[in-house]
Amino acid sequence: MSQRTLASTVSIGLQVSPLDTAYQDFVLSRQAMPCTDATMQHYRFTAGVFVTWLQLQGVTDPKDVTAGHVRQWQAENADRLKDTSQHARARGVRTFLRFLHTEGTLPTLVKVQMPRLEKRRLPCLEADEVHRLLRDCDARKTAIIRLLADSGVRAAELCNLNWGDLNMQTGLLFVRRGKGRKDRTTVVGPKTRRTLLRYRSTLKPAPTAESPLIQGRGGRRLAPCWLSHLVRKWGKRKGLYVTPHALRRTFAVQSLRGGMDLLSLQRLMGHADLSMTSHYVQLLDEDLIRAHEKANLDSWL
Repeated sequence: MSQRTLASTVSIGLQVSPLDTAYQDFVLSRQAMPCTDATMQHYRFTAGVFVTWLQLQGVTDPKDVTAGHVRQWQAENADRLKDTSQHARARGVRTFLRFLHTEGTLPTLVKVQMPRLEKRRLPCLEADEVHRLLRDCDARKTAIIRLLADSGVRAAELCNLNWGDLNMQTGLLFVRRGKGRKDRTTVVGPKTRRTLLRYRSTLKPAPTAESPLIQGRGGRRLAPCWLSHLVRKWGKRKGLYVTPHALRRTFAVQSLRGGMDLLSLQRLMGHADLSMTSHYVQLLDEDLIRAHEKANLDSWL
């Protein structure tokens, strides 16, 4: 049995260990919150792999888990996983261990040392790159790109949108089941709405309020992974690295450059914490550094 599935299944004829039971209880607690499907997949995998590893070390009871186990597990992952993968797994395990402590099955909280992430500038498009991306696009491509760059919605959120969620008069866009299953409202401008009107005129039969805003073949709803694939493919044809999240980042940065305040941007982006939104201010600071490098005292004195 693979490491990925060992912790989430119970072999026939084997007694269920306290660690198995604790893991199953953890998964059920996340479902009851409720977490999104993507978040559930993350917890099942990260906590599941860790539980499987513990069992291979002979640990069958949550009370026997120590900080030494966590350090050994992280050390074994360090050489074969990227820093982002290490960080993602550590987040899942940290949540699992905190749950065990809260439930009383882990007497002393075992802390997880989070791996350091290399600081890198995340992809964000400039205005001329968005124009290049939009050049020679058909109605559906234009609608998708403009929606992502004008509203800041995530790929999964765009796929969940229906025609009834958009107010063509005001531009208000009702986002259903965003991250954390939270609903919110964002806005799209007149040019994007005109693009959507042109796209709607190409749909046969004419969509109803319950029809997907962006449709696949036969009027089916697009899957987020397929939407991401399409956007990447279009960007590659134009010599650009583009993802739906890069267009979401573009919306945030261009909004701040245009003078939008952080609280308004937080609401539009659907961030639970203002500190998440403040991250985009750092990208603006990089703008200032680059501008100063081009026109500082050393360049003319």
